[in-house]
Amino acid sequence: MEKILPIYGGQAVIEGVMMGGKYTTVTAVRRKDQSVTYFEAPKKEFRSLKFFRKIPVIRGIVAIIESSAIGTKHLNYSSEVFEEEPGAEVTKEEEAKKSFHLETVIGLTALGIISFLFAKFIFTLVPAFVASLFEPIISGDVAQVLLEGFFKIMLLVGYVYFVSLTPIMKRLFQYHGAEHKVINTFESGVALTVANVRKHSRLHYRCGSSFILFTAIISIFLYFFVPTEPLLLRLVYRIALIPLDLGLAYEILKLTNKVRHIPVLKWLGYPGLWVQLLTTKEPDDNQIEIGIRAFEEMRRRDSAIEKEQVLVQQVL
Repeated sequence: MEKILPIYGGQAVIEGVMMGGKYTTVTAVRRKDQSVTYFEAPKKEFRSLKFFRKIPVIRGIVAIIESSAIGTKHLNYSSEVFEEEPGAEVTKEEEAKKSFHLETVIGLTALGIISFLFAKFIFTLVPAFVASLFEPIISGDVAQVLLEGFFKIMLLVGYVYFVSLTPIMKRLFQYHGAEHKVINTFESGVALTVANVRKHSRLHYRCGSSFILFTAIISIFLYFFVPTEPLLLRLVYRIALIPLDLGLAYEILKLTNKVRHIPVLKWLGYPGLWVQLLTTKEPDDNQIEIGIRAFEEMRRRDSAIEKEQVLVQQVL
């Protein structure tokens, strides 16, 4: 029987889907001429980070760093090859593979993290500032933290909603839905056909959208332990707590995925699933096909890497 390798998830890219396995990540992109091109970025094992991957909370920060680097790599590739002539992507993929290690460490990691942190700062500092404006009316640490949390969640949901109305983001969210449907179909144990995938949910407990909402919810509880006055100190504390907030949100995301089949505890992940109603859209059959092809290509390459590693170990 064929060994089933673990699936760690994926993400939507420009006119395509990225799927991540144990050893590699693969993106399938449908070009304007309807041909499909693939891009692979094998996962690099950074020994300096191996120890930190085992530490709760801290491992979430490591995961964010790695996913930001890999995700940016695939997103850049998809945006570059979508409009190019067939055949050009071959050279581009080879060039990308040769420079993958250096770019991941220096360029893409920095770009991904800076972009993520910039957005995190905006969604952290703006609600704190707005809540402080209401202090003459709504005062006290508890009231201010609750008001700030309300503004933060409303800002996040409102931003996602209005972004989802644009044609470009709508298509991206459709591919996001295709990604989830394919993974849900695979995890249910049925064959990966367009008809089968279409029947499954576009929501998934491991989604990054859930992670972002969890950071907003967890931050509310963290803020109860630090002062809200003066405003400058309040903002400093908010920034200082971002790493802890991200790490705890990662642990909550893992927990909700583990208990999703337990009748009572599965409700823990529902807030994240509700946000996914905005960040995912129902895909068409062509988008589902791309999700399936990305998934199957990832599994094929993942299995090949594992077999190669087994042979090396046997020789040694």
